[in-house]
Amino acid sequence: MKNNIKNIVVTVSFIIIIWGFMVANILIQDNEFSYSERRRLISFPNYSLQMLLNGEFIDEFEKYSLDQFIFRDAFRGLKAIGKYYLFNQKDNNNIYIINGIIEKMEYMLDEKSVVNAAEKLNEIYEKYLTGKNVNYAIIPDKSYFIADENGYLTINYDRMLELMEQNTRNMKYIDLFSALSIEDYYKTDIHWRQEKIIKIADLLLNEIGNDSKLSGSYIEHKLYPFYGSYYGHAALKLQPDSMFYLTNKIIENAVVFDHQSNTFGKVYNLEMFDGMDPYDIFLSGAKPLITVYNEECKNNKELLLFRDSFGSSIAPLMLEEYSKITLIDLRYISTDLLGNYIDFSQDQDVLFLYNTRILNNSSMLK
Repeated sequence: MKNNIKNIVVTVSFIIIIWGFMVANILIQDNEFSYSERRRLISFPNYSLQMLLNGEFIDEFEKYSLDQFIFRDAFRGLKAIGKYYLFNQKDNNNIYIINGIIEKMEYMLDEKSVVNAAEKLNEIYEKYLTGKNVNYAIIPDKSYFIADENGYLTINYDRMLELMEQNTRNMKYIDLFSALSIEDYYKTDIHWRQEKIIKIADLLLNEIGNDSKLSGSYIEHKLYPFYGSYYGHAALKLQPDSMFYLTNKIIENAVVFDHQSNTFGKVYNLEMFDGMDPYDIFLSGAKPLITVYNEECKNNKELLLFRDSFGSSIAPLMLEEYSKITLIDLRYISTDLLGNYIDFSQDQDVLFLYNTRILNNSSMLK
């Protein structure tokens, strides 16, 4: 009798749990974004008889179900705890953690992608930059500093630099690898910390050909807590970063023009700190083409900065030496369109500044 009661209780409990989750998933409204993972979630797939018959609808519905499952973040956390601490695995979905530093494994080096990146730089030079002072620099990801010594796979950075040197023409390479350390990066994010890269801005300016040294007289402003883009991917309760942004008279008075929206703004957009990606406080995040004007500058020189998101936080520090800096993000604007927005006949220095992950996935450059 007792066994029967126990079996009934177990069976009923199982049914309640299964049906409870099913009903909850049906009734609860879908989420459009995952703020922890910094991405848009998959919505309910379009239905057609053809999609049902060829299996496409089932595949899409499975992806949708995984993205919209109730308590998804909690289950992701349980999975991460199991992998890291119960089964002692070194990573969870290619995310690994070393002394609170979260990093994503990238392996192997895609040599064709690196060569393609070099050819993209050459294409831009030949189309717009002939005769100009053109430079390029590569920002290492955090794996460069911590992967090998902790037994994690990573790309061959020496080979990447070799391929870039062999395939780029008419431009000077500026070495940042030896000037950076792991302390210059956020623990929970891919990016470098602005308060740590004054030395990098100074190095770049000097290598480009500016003789003066940055004043270094900045006021630090703290924002906390900063949960970087890797924090949600780790799916664990870890210590957040503190974010510092730097101001001085030049940065405070600078004006930012967004060529896409034809609007003016400021260097720092603090409202972004509470948005999808807090790092977007720097120049309002990803933009195809923006120009930062420095009316305090006594020369009429311009810097053309071809960049990814790392450029958003270093450009304000380089503003001291230029009357304007134009930032171009080739992930969002085609090379062929640049002549419609930029007058390349002006006195301009040029810097291509990309992190290693962009070069290893250069198909995103248009």
